[in-house]
Amino acid sequence: MGLYERYLALRLRRHEGTPPDHVALVITERDLLEQGAYETLTDFFDWAFEYATRVTVYVSVLDAAAVPTLRRELEDIDAPREVAVRGPDDRTRADAPIQIGIGLGGKHEFTSAVRTLVDDVAAGALDPEEIDDEHVERHLVFPSEPDLVIKTGAERLSDFMIWQSVYSELYFTDVNWRDFRKRDFLRAVREFYNRSRRFGR
Repeated sequence: MGLYERYLALRLRRHEGTPPDHVALVITERDLLEQGAYETLTDFFDWAFEYATRVTVYVSVLDAAAVPTLRRELEDIDAPREVAVRGPDDRTRADAPIQIGIGLGGKHEFTSAVRTLVDDVAAGALDPEEIDDEHVERHLVFPSEPDLVIKTGAERLSDFMIWQSVYSELYFTDVNWRDFRKRDFLRAVREFYNRSRRFGR
């Protein structure tokens, strides 16, 4: 760890704020084509688990044909915790310390949850008047809400966890994934500490 990274880490250890318990990262399929991209992702997990207990990675995909290959590679990644990988055709919940979505857009995920609720109503298993936030969340593939969302390379989230990230703290960096280092992650955590979370209030 470089001198500046040690300085940032020391500042964060002395901070009185609450660290982000769930950290999310938004990258693209092109980011994973860069040399060393998977090694950086493994390092990211190590950095994040110094503060968090859960990490979600969303890989934005333009070419649907790339999903099977990306999925195989991400399922085989050398990660420090259990990994759950989900793609656009998955509807089962991901409940692992590391959750990875490949091309699983927030609109698609929310639509699938609504369809499941409609099926339950049609089957007589659910009264429409009983449907609330918790019912929707139970049917999301990634149900937990990130405290901190980090997006590299551009200031837009794409179609990422629309429901879950509504109260998340968003951190955009112009550093591309191929150049992302621990100091960049620590800056995101520092920014999280310095914000006053309002949760929509």
